[in-house]
Amino acid sequence: MTVTSIVPEGRTKYAVAIDGECMFTLYKGELSRYRIREGGELSEEAYAEIMQTLLPKRAKLRCMNLLKSRSYTRKQLMEKLRAGKYPEAVIEEALSYVESYGYVDDAAYARSYVEDQIEKKGLRRIEEELLRKGVDRSLIEEAVSLVQEKDGRQDEAALIGSLLEKKHFRPEKADYSERRKMQAFLFRKGFSAEGIRKAMNGCFDDI
Repeated sequence: MTVTSIVPEGRTKYAVAIDGECMFTLYKGELSRYRIREGGELSEEAYAEIMQTLLPKRAKLRCMNLLKSRSYTRKQLMEKLRAGKYPEAVIEEALSYVESYGYVDDAAYARSYVEDQIEKKGLRRIEEELLRKGVDRSLIEEAVSLVQEKDGRQDEAALIGSLLEKKHFRPEKADYSERRKMQAFLFRKGFSAEGIRKAMNGCFDDI
């Protein structure tokens, strides 16, 4: 295996390309330890140690350090590791590791997120945000169902009314442009067209 390039990544790391493909990033001291130099050969033994021991350990620690501050979905952790140029096999090993200990659980993440957001946003917006975070739609639906079963169904009209009150918005006194702007705001919040119309006393046209 030929080291085709070594490119600085910040002040302390270097992206190492093997046979023309960017394989991993290492620290300067590690380049010396494994005798990695541009144009040189990387031994099978060194490559195996890097891929099977060094990088997996580092990727697992990276995940654990991230999870100390807040929860992440599987997709979010994957994106963090990819940004660090970890090889896909190493990423999968690290994710499987944290999942095996229950540190990453998309179903639990979805339930917690729904509980936190259900009194702030419409269900459509909550679903869209969880989908962007990589949570499977079936897990989202299950989370919404469980939360509403436990705490009661979301009162969409009451939430919209609370938002209107906070913004000191009175539909009957607003002109057409103001009503349309408020309609767009509520729709971005994830509330349904029907819910908006009902809460606004039918003063809007269909969305």
